[in-house]
Amino acid sequence: MDLIKALKQELIGEAETTRKFLKLIPEDKYDWAPHEKSMKMQHLAVHIAELPSWIALAVDTDELDFAVSGYSPKSCANNEELLSMFEASLQQGNEALNKVRLEDLEKRWVLRQAENILWDGTKYGMIRLAFSQTSHHRAQLGVYLRLLNIPIPGSYGPSADEAKF
Repeated sequence: MDLIKALKQELIGEAETTRKFLKLIPEDKYDWAPHEKSMKMQHLAVHIAELPSWIALAVDTDELDFAVSGYSPKSCANNEELLSMFEASLQQGNEALNKVRLEDLEKRWVLRQAENILWDGTKYGMIRLAFSQTSHHRAQLGVYLRLLNIPIPGSYGPSADEAKF
């Protein structure tokens, strides 16, 4: 099995599903959240749009230290900008997979806040985490859309809103 080829194929498949969800976000609900502990819809959508670039982060670096680099969420004025942000992030992830060597995937990668280790694994593990985060947060977005009575697209098969069973 060609692991890097499999990761590239997964990235393409996840991107197709993610695009379907991002296109459905009502721009007039960017500041909406279903609960006080939930992210605002725009923040969640931007995070989802940025996740493919985590592949490049995993390939090109050995760690991310929030105490050094910090994180400032981007914003967008509309869905066109959001989708453009997603496509740029997707390109970064794809380019990283085009250049990574199989042996590089075994190297250590750490996510930290100064001395506090938040995640410690391999570059491959961080790439997998980016995919997992995409699925996780896209599912959250699906709940947001459901609560706004917006039909949900299928992810890994048809949804209850699609008459394709």
